[in-house]
Amino acid sequence: MLRHLLLKLRATGPVTVAEYMREALTNPGQGYYTRRGGIGESGDFVTSPEISQVFGELIGIWCISEWIAMGKPEVFQLVELGPGRGTLTDDILRVVNQLASLLSKCDVSIHLVEVSPKLSEIQALMLTGGKVQSNPEDKSAYMKGVSKTGIPIFWYRDIQDVPPGYSFYLAHEFFDALPIHKFQRTEKGWREVLVDIDPEVPDQLRFVLSPSSTPATENFIQPEEMRDHVEVCPEAGVIIQRLAGRIEKDGGAALVADYGHDGTKTDTFRGFQNHKLHDVLRAPGTADLTADVDFSYLRKMTQGKTATLGPIKQREFLKNMGIDLRLQVLLQNSCDTATHEQLLHSYDMLMNPKKMGDCFNFFALLPHHRLVHPDKKHKPDSKSPLPPVAGFGELLLK
Repeated sequence: MLRHLLLKLRATGPVTVAEYMREALTNPGQGYYTRRGGIGESGDFVTSPEISQVFGELIGIWCISEWIAMGKPEVFQLVELGPGRGTLTDDILRVVNQLASLLSKCDVSIHLVEVSPKLSEIQALMLTGGKVQSNPEDKSAYMKGVSKTGIPIFWYRDIQDVPPGYSFYLAHEFFDALPIHKFQRTEKGWREVLVDIDPEVPDQLRFVLSPSSTPATENFIQPEEMRDHVEVCPEAGVIIQRLAGRIEKDGGAALVADYGHDGTKTDTFRGFQNHKLHDVLRAPGTADLTADVDFSYLRKMTQGKTATLGPIKQREFLKNMGIDLRLQVLLQNSCDTATHEQLLHSYDMLMNPKKMGDCFNFFALLPHHRLVHPDKKHKPDSKSPLPPVAGFGELLLK
């Protein structure tokens, strides 16, 4: 991969950080995700669904609770962007199965947006036991199958291929791996950070500043920007625009869970290999590259088509969703000390402010009418109050 990049840089000169990330992560032959996608204990990073089943169960409950609050529509599409090993969807399917009587009149289907052939195989194995059909007649999906509980599952390469309809969109640790542009404020105005060959060490890469402004500096820096260093992910903006448009038209909601900030951080671009930080420019294609999600940018990119909630910290969201209660039930039901300890350890990983509790955030897109009655303006006392959105306010146990 490094050789391929060096040849490219010699031919074309420096490239944007976004182009470098795209090559390192998703190059068809040598990209990190396309080749390996190292999730889990033996990989390069561990995600919340891999740590505890409770995480996925609570996300499933969030979706069903919103489905009820919106009047139990007859269709329920669960769309996951970048589903990893399929663990989150698997946990949600378990909840759907447990609440089957509640969803009996509803047409439930699963739609996974996945570019990695390797990961889609792993997902198919986990969710269907490997019984899938490639290139089904339905041209937009490249693979389809049926979950162990009888729910249809479809795989797509792009969010645009997912059929329209009432949907819950989940993006757990999805936006952080999308390519970012990096910008630095200088005396001469904004300059883009680029990746180039290091003239001192010919087979090494280094960061340089663009000599003048680039199309990206013109397009992606907000005039009111106060920071001196900014990371922008236009691809995330495009996806949020699409999700907001779909939710406005067909209803549903999107739930984003990721590490990020609300427009305050500057340099967050980093690499992970074997669960340790890794120099982003060393051995491209062998490490996971990631940057914090700027939720203020996502909010701006909804362009007012939907309402947004959050970001709120993972530990607050899960506490509001009733994780403490669920933990108590599981602890009471576990007979052996090993399971007991595993449950407490995974709870600590998810909730401890020094672990994942504070660095992960939840952010939601919802139709405006979910938060404000359309006729509230005229008759303030008319209808019954809208049920609160689970997870974003304190859970009141009746």
